Amino acid sequence: MKGFYSKMFTFPEETNTAHVRLTTSRHNFNAMTVCFRFLTDLKRQYALFSLAVPSFPNGFLFYKNEDSFELCARDKCQIFEGLDFQLNKWHSVCGTWDAASGLVQVWLNGQHSSRKPASGHNIYGPVIIILGQDQDSYAGGFDVTQSFVGLMSDLHMWNYKLSPCEIRKYTNDGDYTKGNMLNWNSLDFQIIGSVQIENSPKHCQ
Repeated sequence: MKGFYSKMFTFPEETNTAHVRLTTSRHNFNAMTVCFRFLTDLKRQYALFSLAVPSFPNGFLFYKNEDSFELCARDKCQIFEGLDFQLNKWHSVCGTWDAASGLVQVWLNGQHSSRKPASGHNIYGPVIIILGQDQDSYAGGFDVTQSFVGLMSDLHMWNYKLSPCEIRKYTNDGDYTKGNMLNWNSLDFQIIGSVQIENSPKHCQ
């Protein structure tokens, strides 16, 4: 969809069905960066970004626990604690992984976590990307207790590990390089269920 810059996805309710499905043509990744902005008042755990391939439902998963973030690559997950997260506030988040090092890292509002080991192998296979639900199985296995309720916008995905400087440019909404796998300004997506497209208050003049 063109001209999506000033829009956002609204996930209005807990459900085990509603989600946004994204499309990318690439089926082999040796590195990845995913960035987006979101707002929620949820205190429980929930899934934000779920990339699955047939052999790994958590091919690349961005997950929020009650007091921490969780990032998975090829079903190998790491917990990141101590990042300054607040309810009812827009947050800019990024997750990075590369097979060369096997390490994953979370960035929250320009603050980076430590780098922790996940998988040193490529993510390979037909990709399904879901926003707002956790794929406990390929393209399914949704659980209402893991569903996202809130607002999400400005999602980009790259098939390489973004530099710290580029991540900070994204955080500050500066002149950053747009995603070459997923680009919010020309997103190819399908809405299932009660998710809505609305104007984002972040872009009011």
